[in-house]
Formats: sequence, C-alpha cells, structure tokens
Amino acid sequence: MPDSSSSSPPPCSPIWLLPRKKLHFFARIRRFLRLKAARKRCGSSGEFNLASAKGVNNEVVVQALEMESEDESAVLQRSVKKLHFGSWLEKEMAAKEIERLAREDGKIRKFLAQLGVIPVLVAMAASEVAAQRRVAVTALIELANGSYTNKALMLEAGILSELPQNIDTVDELTRREFAELLLSLSSLANDTQFRLASSKTLPFLLSILQSGSNVETKELCLGTTYNISTVLDHAGALVSSGLLQTLLTLSTSKELSEKALATLGHLVVTLMGKKAMENSPMVPESLIEMLTWEDKPKCQELSAYILMILGHQSLTQREKMAKSGIVQVLLEVSLLGSPLAQKRALKLLQWFKDERQANMRPHSGPQTGRIAMGSPEHPREAQEGKKMMKNLVKQSLHKNMEVITRRANIAAVHSSKLKALVISTSSKSLPY
Repeated sequence: MPDSSSSSPPPCSPIWLLPRKKLHFFARIRRFLRLKAARKRCGSSGEFNLASAKGVNNEVVVQALEMESEDESAVLQRSVKKLHFGSWLEKEMAAKEIERLAREDGKIRKFLAQLGVIPVLVAMAASEVAAQRRVAVTALIELANGSYTNKALMLEAGILSELPQNIDTVDELTRREFAELLLSLSSLANDTQFRLASSKTLPFLLSILQSGSNVETKELCLGTTYNISTVLDHAGALVSSGLLQTLLTLSTSKELSEKALATLGHLVVTLMGKKAMENSPMVPESLIEMLTWEDKPKCQELSAYILMILGHQSLTQREKMAKSGIVQVLLEVSLLGSPLAQKRALKLLQWFKDERQANMRPHSGPQTGRIAMGSPEHPREAQEGKKMMKNLVKQSLHKNMEVITRRANIAAVHSSKLKALVISTSSKSLPY
C-alpha cells in the first residue's frame, strides 16, 4: 500500500506538471464558476425584488452570491488539485467532494470530466484499499449519470478491466456499487469501446449471479446482461461463458424470473443460444412450469415466446413439450392468461392440433398388411373407429376443463361458461 504521506503525482496526469498549465487550469475553473454565478443572479430577480421590498440592499445579496460562488470555486479547485497531486488520504476526501459536486450540478459533472478526474478515479477503483475503491466507484456513478461522454471516457480509461476478479474479497455494498456502475455503462453496449470478450465483465457478472448476493445486486447484474444481449454480436461470448444455464436457473425464482427470461428471449433467437437451450436439461419443463404462474403474467408471456422459438420448425422439441404436458397448460393459459399470453398459447396449440390431425390421416403409398381406419371397404369398422375417437376426445376435454377450473378457482359464472363450452365443442373445434 502506498505511503499516505506521499504526494507524488500519479503517472496518469503529467499535463499538470508545467506551471503555465496549472494557471490555465485554475483560470478555467474560475471563469466557469463566475459564469454560473452570473446565470444564478439573473435567475434570482425575484429574490432581488423581495430583498428590496424588505429594505435589504441588493448589493448585500450580490456579495452573498459571489461569496457562495467563490466558496464553490475553492472547493472545486482544492478537490481536483488533491485528486491529481495529493496523498492517498487526500485523494479519498477529494473523491467524496467530486461525487457531491457531480450529483448537484450536471454542468459541473461535464466540466469535471474535462479536468481529467475520470482516469484518476478509474485507477482508484482498482485499489486494494476498500475505502478508496468505494469512494472512487460512487464518484464514477455520479459522473456517468446521464452523460454519454463521461461513460465513453470511463470505457477508454479501462474501467471494464478494473472490475474485481474475486468478489469474495469485496463486501456486499461494494458489489452493489460496481454492479450499478456497470449497469450504467452497459447502455453503451453497442459502442466499439465496450470490449466484452477481453474485459472482466462476464466473470464479474457470473460470479455475482451464482453467489449468495442479495436480490437487489443480482437484479442490477441481470439488467446489465439484458443490455448486453440486445447486441447480437455479444451472443457468442454470453453463451460460451455459461451464462445461459445460470439465467435458466435464476428464472425459476419469481423475484428474478422476469429479467432473466427477457435476456433469454434475446439469446434464443441466435443459433448458439437456441442450440444451448435445446440441450439444457431444464428445457422445456422449467418454461412450462412458468406458464402456470398466474400471478406473473409477464413471465407467462416471455416463457411462451421462448417456447414458440424453440418449437418453430422443430418436431423434436414439440414432441418433448407434448410429453411434458404442455397441451393441458396451454389450454389453461389460452383461457385465463393475459391477452398476449393467450395469443401465444393459441399459436402453440395450433401446432399441436395440426400435427395430431396429420398423424390421424391415412398414410400415402401401399397399405400392405393393414387396413386403414375409415376405408370404404369396411364402413362398419370406420364408424366404430370414429365413435371411439369421439368418446376419447370428449373424455380428455372434460378432464382438462376440470383441472383448469380447479387450478384457476374461477367464479361460478365462469364455471357455467366452461361447462357450456364442453357441451358445445366438437372434435373438429379442439385447439390441440
């Protein structure tokens, strides 16, 4: 750890070593704050009028505003100077002041970045001293707030390479602050400076999502993965890192399911993502289970969407879904789900209906060794076969409706409508 009494300038700020540069630096600060004080005086005409009405000299108010501006100018000068040239303890105090200044004024936030504080704060974020690391990260969070330029400067300074490698050495509060900063920076996921593969971003996200961190910290990390997954070029790195299986595991938790499913919805449209999900032992059973979450309509919609992508032009996946009991669940969603969930459930049901009808049709080509049901040579057997199929369909529909009624606990009015639907529905109108 560096000596706290050391005041040697950091290697990242050689531009301030020349006296002329220092004078120019402080002149810019004074000029900026004087302009700010002038704007503040112009916007405070109401205060001047009120002061005059009370018999207070306007010059007193002007002097007070100028003193306030001078105080703020002194704080800004002192903070930036100590951050560049001070000891480690002085840097820590300066970072706290910079955080406050950046939080209170967006224009100062931009001006601070022009004074070169971001590279110094990024270097402090990699410190092994917990207090220095924390104040640096919180200052960076405020500087990044609403500023594309400041975020780009942080990426350029290499903040993605300064993330903690071992989160076990980092306390929960620091984890959350790093996760919050990373979420803010992930809005630049399509920027060329956001180098995902060569940074520590994915290991950091995975380590938190797989750890016992609190729900709030994991939600921040899931928000980051969602932003990153919106760029299809990142799908390969996300899938190969093992993130997809972690997301499937987190999706079984109702607190985190919605954000995890949203990211999976981006990955499943890619070839690598779809293949990885098809090979997962949790698919399709876990997704079918989420279709039954009536208190989570968004999760129902997202899981139905993912199942549609997996089942599209894939007979193997639809067979796996059918064996897992998806038809009965889809019937329930198509009647009781949200409008979007109902629409997607009906689309899936149509696939299963068409395939069942295709399986019931006579096969083309020679029928050697067997007689097709419904052959005109055996009208009696064809009639008996149709009657048997009709009875089986009715029994199946009655059973499905009883399960739907019991699980949904619907009112008597809805029960009467379901019974009427059972009586009036023929085998041709079945949704599966």
